Amino acid sequence: MNDLQMSIAAGIFIPFLGTALGSACVFFMKKELGDKVQRVLTGFAAGVMVAASIWSLLIPAMEQEEAMGKLAFMPAAIGFWLGILLLLFLDRIIPHLHRNSREQEGPHVGLKNTTMLLFAVVLHNLPEGMAVGVVYAGLIMGNGAVTVSGALALSIGIAIQNFPEGAIISMPLRARGMSKWRAFVYGVLSGVVEPVGAVLVIIASGFLVPALPYFLSFAAGAMFYVVVEELIPEMSQEPHSNIGTIAFGVGFTIMMILDVALG
Repeated sequence: MNDLQMSIAAGIFIPFLGTALGSACVFFMKKELGDKVQRVLTGFAAGVMVAASIWSLLIPAMEQEEAMGKLAFMPAAIGFWLGILLLLFLDRIIPHLHRNSREQEGPHVGLKNTTMLLFAVVLHNLPEGMAVGVVYAGLIMGNGAVTVSGALALSIGIAIQNFPEGAIISMPLRARGMSKWRAFVYGVLSGVVEPVGAVLVIIASGFLVPALPYFLSFAAGAMFYVVVEELIPEMSQEPHSNIGTIAFGVGFTIMMILDVALG
């Protein structure tokens, strides 16, 4: 295995490791995460995703189309909206239940709340897996807008925000009476879609050469949809608190620093 292949394997595995380690909190913490802690973690994750979408996906997409001059924004804008529309479609057809919500979204089916909660997280994680996959696909194709360090920065940033997400899944399941090991497995399974999605995108990389800017911005649009539709409402719900907004800023700053410093 050469250095590039090792970098790709590590880049795909690192975000999943973040989810697994976060899910393992169920073995070391006795109580469910408090509301303020969950707001902090959710806001932090949202900040990371927004910064990653801008610096790791949208900016490289526009840089690759610099030859278009003032129209360089076109592929990024089109891909961005395609990503939003896909997640909107999946949000309508997949039954799921958001954290701290009593109302099921999507088709009404006779599934357990824990299963629908898992579906919600899978829907959340899909864009992140796509983002990692498309960045490493660009690296494989030798795209100048994507560097090894930049791709690694994206993987590390998503892994950082995946850690609290893993805990946010496993801890409430444990509090509802599920065994520690089963809650841990559910948390880990919620993150499986990321490496699977990344690998599928990389396998299809041969077909992505002319459309890479569209796919980069497509992943950004999908991540923005998750942030605005799910994470921001969760971090801002009643009772009113600014702590989620502050955590958003922290997450955004850390991801920006990672991308600029390593990119």
